[in-house]
Amino acid sequence: MGSKAIVRRCLKIGINCIAVTDHNAIAGALELKRVAPFPVIVGEEIRSQEGEIIGFFLKESIPRGLSPQDTARRIKDQGGLVCIPHPFDRLRRSALKRTALEDLLPFIDILEVFNSRTTLLGDSRQAELWARSHDLLFSAGSDAHSLGEIGSSYLEIPDFDRAEEFAQALAQAKVVGHRSPPWVHLLSMWAKLSKNKAKVNV
Repeated sequence: MGSKAIVRRCLKIGINCIAVTDHNAIAGALELKRVAPFPVIVGEEIRSQEGEIIGFFLKESIPRGLSPQDTARRIKDQGGLVCIPHPFDRLRRSALKRTALEDLLPFIDILEVFNSRTTLLGDSRQAELWARSHDLLFSAGSDAHSLGEIGSSYLEIPDFDRAEEFAQALAQAKVVGHRSPPWVHLLSMWAKLSKNKAKVNV
């Protein structure tokens, strides 16, 4: 997805702030922040040794393959916020393992309680119950891998400027969203296959 196309999509559907969390990279988020006429939160979905962890408000990319604790510490060292995406998703191999989630609790600021690509609603309900029981802030994610998925989940929150204000705004968040149709996973598979094919042909 190109930055200009993402901006057009957001403006079309009324999204006036977006968090970009590419896998193990922040270059796309930085580019979108440069061209977007609305706030862009620079983030990264980092593959730790035990599963994926999101950092919001990052200045530098964090390498994959670190322990969950080291990943979280590097996020905090940048003044960022630690968010756990799609926890308890039984169909996702990249979800942070339950034991790692519990061990990481002192570092966690935000738990994603709704992800449009989480197929089983029971998994989302479990995430919300776990977040409430541990007094964590809520987030929701489109987990968009295509333009049409942008906006399938979002939060309605007050305006903010910095990470601290964002955390305060999340305390008043209203989660809005719906599940993406199952066929969107085929788009992701095709993108991975195409990328691997390109590598082979280089």
